[in-house]
Amino acid sequence: MHTTHYANPAPLGLMGFGMTTILLNLHNAGFCDLTAVVLSMGLFFGGLAQILAGLLEFKKGNTFGMTAFTSYGAFWLSLVGILLLPQLGLAQASDGETLGGYLALWGVFTLFMFFGTLRANRVMQFVFASLALLFALLAVGNLTGNAGLLRIAGFEGIVCGASAIYLAMAEVLKEQFGRTVLPIGEAA
Repeated sequence: MHTTHYANPAPLGLMGFGMTTILLNLHNAGFCDLTAVVLSMGLFFGGLAQILAGLLEFKKGNTFGMTAFTSYGAFWLSLVGILLLPQLGLAQASDGETLGGYLALWGVFTLFMFFGTLRANRVMQFVFASLALLFALLAVGNLTGNAGLLRIAGFEGIVCGASAIYLAMAEVLKEQFGRTVLPIGEAA
């Protein structure tokens, strides 16, 4: 009997998420402007690559991975739309309250996804816990217009994105070397 071995799509999705999250949060922390670099990364690596990873997780039968990657890929595509549609004259710009509500909804979704990681490795738990915190900080910062809180969120988002990159590389290196190279706190 022949079994098909599929590549693990999670590192692709985690890298798309992690690198895009770091780039946007470098802007939120005040290190760079919101330029075509950030928006392009959101469209292609944060958006399209994560959706592709989610569809590949579907093929593997991984409901959690499919839901996470396709949802966060759609998040990045919708965020770019929120930023670009007003510049193209296709929609009104969002106010802080509406953007805060959008981010709060993503925070609720992420909190539930975090509960889904409680049987996963510790780094995966950290990625989702720190992402839930990031959405909370961004939601409150936008709802209240608190620029200082948004800057703090930027630094927290850099840590969140870096943890996703670490997990992606831990999975790639484990497969390449046939052993754990970067520890991730394996689930019990």
